[in-house]
Amino acid sequence: MPVLRNCILETINVHRDMKELLTVEMQIAERSRKYPKEALTNLHDLIDEPLMKTCLAGLNKKGAAGVDGQTWYDYHEQHKERIPQLLTAFRSGNYRAPHIRRVFIPKGDGKLRPLGISTIEDKLLQSAVTKILSPVYEQLFVPTSYGFRPGKSQHQALEELFREVSFKGKRYIIDADLQNYFGSINHQCLREFLDQRIKDGVIRKMIDKWLKAGIMENGQVSYPEEGSPQGASVSPLISNIFLHHVLDDWFIKQIQPLLKGKSFIIRYADDYLLGFTHKEDALRVMEVLPKRMGKYRLTLHPEKTRLIDLVEEGKRGQAKQTFDFLGFTHYMGKSRKGERILMRKTSSKKLNTSLKRMHEWIKLNRHKHSIPVLIAKLNQKLRGYYGYYGITFNARRISSYYQRTRRILHKWLNHRGGKRVWTWEKIKKLTDEWIPLEKPRIYHSH
Repeated sequence: MPVLRNCILETINVHRDMKELLTVEMQIAERSRKYPKEALTNLHDLIDEPLMKTCLAGLNKKGAAGVDGQTWYDYHEQHKERIPQLLTAFRSGNYRAPHIRRVFIPKGDGKLRPLGISTIEDKLLQSAVTKILSPVYEQLFVPTSYGFRPGKSQHQALEELFREVSFKGKRYIIDADLQNYFGSINHQCLREFLDQRIKDGVIRKMIDKWLKAGIMENGQVSYPEEGSPQGASVSPLISNIFLHHVLDDWFIKQIQPLLKGKSFIIRYADDYLLGFTHKEDALRVMEVLPKRMGKYRLTLHPEKTRLIDLVEEGKRGQAKQTFDFLGFTHYMGKSRKGERILMRKTSSKKLNTSLKRMHEWIKLNRHKHSIPVLIAKLNQKLRGYYGYYGITFNARRISSYYQRTRRILHKWLNHRGGKRVWTWEKIKKLTDEWIPLEKPRIYHSH
């Protein structure tokens, strides 16, 4: 009973602290709006124990441990002593950013993506600093920047893309791909961008320490001269600040006024598209874009950056032009009324990657659970998949995912006891009637 009582009291305190945090964020946002051309100071004073406790509650409790081996639960047991010590070290400038543990995760194309794993304490401090800085930059960021921002999502970006291409005629698309973006962020350029809005010495010193933190890989430590590790809590904000200045602000303020026709920019983190009504405008921007990126030490992938012409119908014997964005392949099709509109389907690469993961999961879990529990867990995964990919025009692909998942389940249920007792007819009975498998549905429609 005392443990339960303490948990309830802690939950109540976290909710109270969240309300106070919202008030603080509103005050920072108001201050940022009131002084749009001034750099803000004394923001670090707003990072206190209630904020830290709220941020701790918001961290992923199942997240991997950093170089110190501590889990969220380990830190939480000591948080009443550790948080005041952390705040003292942070405010005095004595806090030392620990090494970041680097691991590699599959990208889906056979390559690996580096991921930086910070300690729980470092994640906590990064999360608190991000909470304080985000309201400042939310007043600055453009509406069509959708990545890692409150109230913004991938599906909003997809809807915006649909409207701009289908109804506003912006059918010349620059699909640009940045090589190793997170590893290429230039520290000096970033400092100059931060100077425009943030001159709190404590926070700026802390950001510098995070940028210079050692990377531990296979027992060896290296110190980066550029970049911000993917996986760090503060990295999405740093990424957005950098690309806001390098790309968004430049395109909207300097490029769009020079164009003959209409255009758009839609960005999600480092994944972005530029669209135009006039091919001439698209070609001009295609020419200057590599120079603009190069000015800030960024490189466009020469094979993955291209101009897509959605105006022309696919010629006989040739496929229509398509492009991938946020996990979908986009192409022009016809609506029921015969109008040309932008359609999408799950990209083949993403579909195959998802099926490989599902195959491995069923293979590894088929012996661990009873069949009802196995299918219940499987349904959770299917709902999550449909929740993202269940979008207008994509019914065929999510149905394919469902059917192929059922085939995988059929295969591995026949490997549970060594005897092939599950016929296909029996599997259909199981997943349709006895313990239904979650059927595909559209969650996002226009």
